[in-house]
Amino acid sequence: MMIKIKTNFLIAALMFSAISCSNIVFAQNKPAVKSNLPFKMPEVQIPIFKADTLNIVDFGAVPNTEELCTKAINAAIIKCSESGGGVVVIPAGLWTTGPIKMKSNVNLHTKNGAFVSFTSDLNQYKLIESYFEGNKVLRCESPIMGVDLENIAITGEGIFDGNGSAWRPVKIGKMTAGQWQELIKSGGVLSKDGKIWYPSQGALIGNEEKDKLPKIATAENMEPYKQALRPVMISLVNCKKLLLDGVTFQNSPAWNVNPLLCEHLTLRNLTIRNPWYSQNGDGLDIESCRIGTVSNCRFDVGDDAICIKSGKDKEGRDRGKPTELFVITDCVVYHAHGGFTIGSEMSGGVKNIFAKNLTFNGTDCGLRFKSVRGRGGVVENIWMEDIRMNNIPTDAINFNLYYFEKAIKEDPQTGEVTVAKMPVSETTPAFRNMYFKNIYVNGAKQALKIMGIPEMPVENLQFTNMIIRSDLGIQMNYASKIDFQNIDLRLDKPGIAASFSNSQNVTVASFKASGENQMFWVGGVETKAISLQSNTKKIVFDKVKLTESVKSQVKIIQ
Repeated sequence: MMIKIKTNFLIAALMFSAISCSNIVFAQNKPAVKSNLPFKMPEVQIPIFKADTLNIVDFGAVPNTEELCTKAINAAIIKCSESGGGVVVIPAGLWTTGPIKMKSNVNLHTKNGAFVSFTSDLNQYKLIESYFEGNKVLRCESPIMGVDLENIAITGEGIFDGNGSAWRPVKIGKMTAGQWQELIKSGGVLSKDGKIWYPSQGALIGNEEKDKLPKIATAENMEPYKQALRPVMISLVNCKKLLLDGVTFQNSPAWNVNPLLCEHLTLRNLTIRNPWYSQNGDGLDIESCRIGTVSNCRFDVGDDAICIKSGKDKEGRDRGKPTELFVITDCVVYHAHGGFTIGSEMSGGVKNIFAKNLTFNGTDCGLRFKSVRGRGGVVENIWMEDIRMNNIPTDAINFNLYYFEKAIKEDPQTGEVTVAKMPVSETTPAFRNMYFKNIYVNGAKQALKIMGIPEMPVENLQFTNMIIRSDLGIQMNYASKIDFQNIDLRLDKPGIAASFSNSQNVTVASFKASGENQMFWVGGVETKAISLQSNTKKIVFDKVKLTESVKSQVKIIQ
């Protein structure tokens, strides 16, 4: 049964207070985008919906049982879309379902108390041509998906649970002994070395014994191994005018929320959660998308939290769709591998990103930028302001251009590395024109670490107004045109405050350090044009160590 509500003034007013999903409501909830951004930002278009409302109960959905509501939910969405659009309501209750397929002009609205659990019955998820980690692949259907849609939303106060434990492998090192034994007792199989638990033999083969897989994969011959082909939880591909507002997305099979090739995205007031041990348990992966905002969201996940991506290697370069024109504000990250991350799949490029007022609490790494030779792509014009971090186990800020490669040998004292230069080509990744302002860190293993590549150094970075308490200071390798202004570095362990190796055109002004036993170290045969200045005390030469090859290239300003 369909309940149709006329859009007169009285009903519109009632709808405003009841479900915040009518066209009137969305007209009053435009995204707050700063007017003084450092780049020209188009107005983000927010979807508008008719007030027509359908309830999944009227299509046969039964709450508080294990009876699948898949047909009812999708029938309501189809009916709503074919009738010109509107709102599909999921009321309070426990609902079990298979894949939900979004349609244009539909707002899937969850009431407070709605808990939508995606079934662990893998027969409900077909193998389809999909995407993962930047490439087109055969993959299981996502719990929530949509392709080539316009004007769509998922809103309200409900919870979507992806039942990820039915899909994910688990590493022994991420559990206590008791938890590990309970997991083994639950079923599944172990890897040959006994260090990884898989939910099935098919999942193990699909991950570790790929030589046993069919040479030409099809939906039919890969069926026994489908548990290895974990889907992202929310897959929205080539969609325009997308709103995700207020809901909780949790416990995803792989990545959690993954818009790909979308335009005009508004993501706000979301809670995105995964177990801290979840393999590939990213929070939000914005991939090859244009024009959007992310605001007032909370993350507590098993991998990177806020991730900016644009495809992987040749496929990403050929697609040539950068992620660009995004404003990310007022978000909090708890556990994650990286709080805000660009890469490592960034082959299509990333540009014109502004992030402000982010808080990372206990996040493994704060600001994380990663790629590798062979990936290609250009990351440029990135602004990070008012970033606060507390209790960061590794680096507050990290650039790693050797991601997935064998570890580069570093000098244990200075962090210096020496890497052979390679020819520059379309496969050479580039990170440049990035600006960091008002960065405050209360505890990290290391303040800043840059591991660039000699043929394409990380270039034109500005760090302004930073107060960082950490065990280790600043280590920089293969970087160019780096500017430090007004830096207060507080080391909890004696060591070198800042070391620069094989870098050029580095300016350090108004630099303050405490707890160090050496202020600066400068070395590397390719180092040129280094200027050092402290704003609190005269730099004494026993606090500065210069290798013989760079003495003529370092200027100390007293």
